[in-house]
Amino acid sequence: MRTIVACAATLTALLVAAPAFAEVSQNSNWQLRQASTGSVLARLKAQPLSNGALVARTSAKPARPAVSVARSAILAAYEADIVRRMNAIRTDRGLRALRISRQLSAAAAYHTNQMGLRGFFEHESANGAEFWKRIERFYPSSRAGSWSVGENILWGSPEISASAAIREWMQSPPHRENILSGEWREVGLGATHFPSAPGAYHGGPVTIVTVDFGARS
Repeated sequence: MRTIVACAATLTALLVAAPAFAEVSQNSNWQLRQASTGSVLARLKAQPLSNGALVARTSAKPARPAVSVARSAILAAYEADIVRRMNAIRTDRGLRALRISRQLSAAAAYHTNQMGLRGFFEHESANGAEFWKRIERFYPSSRAGSWSVGENILWGSPEISASAAIREWMQSPPHRENILSGEWREVGLGATHFPSAPGAYHGGPVTIVTVDFGARS
């Protein structure tokens, strides 16, 4: 039986002097073919609000991603296919295509590997830090202007295709909103196959995908 689980998040920070407000909203438990999805919208201030998300812990042996040259090439092609399909959807609607960012790709790959190795499925990092703090380590905000990031994550059966991943995201309002946002300028992807992932993945073989969107000026 095919299993796909996805989640989306966005954050916009106005980086002029000291941002003066914060807002967090969450919509969770949206059911689709044994999948749940949630969205987080936040605006940054000096002391950001925390979503207080729980992180799954496990004593099982951590999964190890496949690292063969052939597997790396397959995953690189898989990532490129997802980006190509997203950009085709965007350009069909008159939106600009997204440039691939090495920094956002590094942030996405790091989060994918952390989720697979540690057995959790959240936008928040393993230590509970908000997702944008992790992205900012790789994709720094400028000292003036604006900085925005968003994220779609998904895990599913190892054979999940790029078209299936895009289809699931487009059927979910928060994921669709990220894909079709005119705010984004860049995108980074991290997809990894884990032969046996602990915690939230119940020790089974899974493919986990993180897509990080960004714009800064």
